[in-house]
Amino acid sequence: MIGIIGAMELEIARLREMMDEKKEEQISGVRFTVGSLFGRPAVLAVCGIGKTFAALCAQTMILRYNPEMIINVGVAGTLTDGLSIGDMAIGSFAVCHDMDTSPLGDPVGLISGINMVEIPLDGQMREAFEECCEKEGVRHLSGVIASGDQFVDSGERKAWIRNTFSAIACEMEGQAIAQVCYVNRKPCAILRSISDSADGTALDYERFKELAAEHSTAVLARFLRSEEYC
Repeated sequence: MIGIIGAMELEIARLREMMDEKKEEQISGVRFTVGSLFGRPAVLAVCGIGKTFAALCAQTMILRYNPEMIINVGVAGTLTDGLSIGDMAIGSFAVCHDMDTSPLGDPVGLISGINMVEIPLDGQMREAFEECCEKEGVRHLSGVIASGDQFVDSGERKAWIRNTFSAIACEMEGQAIAQVCYVNRKPCAILRSISDSADGTALDYERFKELAAEHSTAVLARFLRSEEYC
């Protein structure tokens, strides 16, 4: 079974429409939909915005449905000139840009307990998504995805995240899902379509979030359709 998590309904709705033999249940306020996507067993969830809801959803999904892998899909703000609105950011590592125990001598972003800043994401899925993007004609870039409990809308903050973590995109859930998958030894991928510039132009997000969600859905659908990838 493949687990797919999005923060918002628009990030999951089209996939749910494509699903056959659907069954739904609510657990801890999270809507889980189980069924078949292109002939593959899958579970979809809308976790809600932010790292706490994302972690709650991912852990519940693992305990309740035991998926073989989890994919976090959705939209993000770009941190690089190499990604524009509608392009795809594919995670190689996930970091938490608002985790900071540096006054105690730790590196910025260090996650206590697992003692790492960069959480590795599944390399095979990353390569598969790169190939899917190419086949869909979607411009893409792989790199570090930064998560935090804030909508980044400042050029200064954008530059700090980019320079501190060498990150290519920022959002609000991926790192939490990656951390839950890491401690549960579940392969994890982050696939994010760019919806805004993360630099003071929040109106970009409202105008382009649906287009960005469509692009990520198209790439994920190609991934799921192919026996080559999963």
